[in-house]
Amino acid sequence: MGSLLILLVFLALVVGLALWAVGIYNGLVTSRNAWKNAFAQIDVQLQRRYDLIPNLVETAKAYMGHERETLEAVIAARSAAQSGLAAAKAHPGDEAAMAQLAASQGQLNGVLGRLMAVAEAYPDLKANQNMMQLSEELTSTENRVAFARQAYNDAVMGYNNKRETFPSSVVAGMFNFAHAALLDIPADKAQVREAPKVQF
Repeated sequence: MGSLLILLVFLALVVGLALWAVGIYNGLVTSRNAWKNAFAQIDVQLQRRYDLIPNLVETAKAYMGHERETLEAVIAARSAAQSGLAAAKAHPGDEAAMAQLAASQGQLNGVLGRLMAVAEAYPDLKANQNMMQLSEELTSTENRVAFARQAYNDAVMGYNNKRETFPSSVVAGMFNFAHAALLDIPADKAQVREAPKVQF
């Protein structure tokens, strides 16, 4: 009778430990899925931004023909930003991919800011209805990108905290839950932190 009781206590401990591990595992999966979903929202907003840029350049081109270098820089930066996003989509949360995405977005912000500064010298362009509408849409999209990035970083922080704290860290290590990188903007590149100024 005593050995049966010991066996039952042992089985209860094993079942309890297994349920505990399953609960932690499921929590880690849920957190990982949350930051991946948050990254998908960044992707949606950045794609919207990229779709607006060619229209913006075409509208500006009609008024700024001799500013060809500025317009080409915008197109080149857009292409680089799309490549950065593609790399981040292939490896979301990867430190190098997220750094590449942040750097390419910073370059794009910089050249868009330059385009808008140059556009200030063209009163007809500033008054163009299409340019005003595109500028509004771009500003709105920049705000959405900022909110999506904040949601992503919050989700990543929650996931990383969960996977690094004990006892979750034991289960995370057993099942290879990798660290996820924030989409952080380098502190020494102030232009990256600011959305391009697009008011007319």
